[in-house]
Amino acid sequence: MKTARRFTVIIEQDEDGIYVAEIPQIPGCHTQAGDVPTLMERIREAAELCASELNEIPHLEFIGLQQIDVLV
Repeated sequence: MKTARRFTVIIEQDEDGIYVAEIPQIPGCHTQAGDVPTLMERIREAAELCASELNEIPHLEFIGLQQIDVLV
């Protein structure tokens, strides 16, 4: 039986303006789109496909995000 799970989605925008989403809890679960509504549809579909391949998905509690500056 399938159950609903809540996942944290990280969204970034690349230098070309494309939105990129990933779900850290699900290895390999990422997608991209030209706008956020389409991105959210696609990441939901990707999550369902990727999660169906896993035996277990870790339960991680979202705490927050931080940005740092690094000399490269």
